[in-house]
Amino acid sequence: MRVWLDDIRQIPDGFDIWAKNSDFLLGLLISGNVTYISFDHDLGNDDFGTGYDVAKWIEQMAYDGNINPIEWDIHSANPVGRKNIQMAMESAQRF
Repeated sequence: MRVWLDDIRQIPDGFDIWAKNSDFLLGLLISGNVTYISFDHDLGNDDFGTGYDVAKWIEQMAYDGNINPIEWDIHSANPVGRKNIQMAMESAQRF
């Protein structure tokens, strides 16, 4: 399943699920059916987590050998958040 992670921008064509917060996406990831994520970093207030929180979780799961590889992209306008997500996801790919 292809997931669009963003709390504001509408889901574009080609995606199956619109995740508006990190907890929802983490639930989808646990199911093992996520094959692609397009990340936004900022997801409203801190109660909803960030795209980076998701990327860190994926990185840890990859390190532990508990997640299949996931294709990804980043559409966030937050330059620091974008870099953090990129670093975590590239690290996850190494595992």
